[in-house]
Amino acid sequence: MKVIAVNCDGTHRFSKSTRLSIRLVAGHGIEGDAHAGRFIQHRYQARQTPKAPNNRQVHLIQSELFDEMKHLGFMIGPGDLGENITTRGLDLIGLPLGTHLHIGRTAVVELTGLRTPCAYIDKFQKGLKRAMIVRTPGDIKFRAGVLGVVKSGGDVAADDAISIEMPLQRTPLPAI
Repeated sequence: MKVIAVNCDGTHRFSKSTRLSIRLVAGHGIEGDAHAGRFIQHRYQARQTPKAPNNRQVHLIQSELFDEMKHLGFMIGPGDLGENITTRGLDLIGLPLGTHLHIGRTAVVELTGLRTPCAYIDKFQKGLKRAMIVRTPGDIKFRAGVLGVVKSGGDVAADDAISIEMPLQRTPLPAI
């Protein structure tokens, strides 16, 4: 389980630029990223409840999703879907709420929810939003990555190792 890319952008754009490294700041998010801050930075949610806690400080996506989407005719690479950290070898969407991801030497991200795919995904590549949502009888699964908050800061770069600390209670990640 490792990081294959780190991505950051100081403005609210759909995709983020790949960087050599990013700095995670406890209780704040990614230094210099548009989604960092104590209060919610997601444009729509910030208009609705500007003083809500920011439970979307870090966005992670497993690169295996890119491989699956390629088979469906979509070309996606690190940072294209706005994620900060692109991983390999880790089933992110299968992890429970409250999981701690230890990334690199000191950074820790606590998972807070599943990213729900928005209409901007279809503006990026037509039909991609539908591919990011898997419907089965009685269930809907979102595959657009996971969101979390920074519990412990540190620098993160490609090839950094990731280890998992599972919570005692195994509650599925909610869509946020």
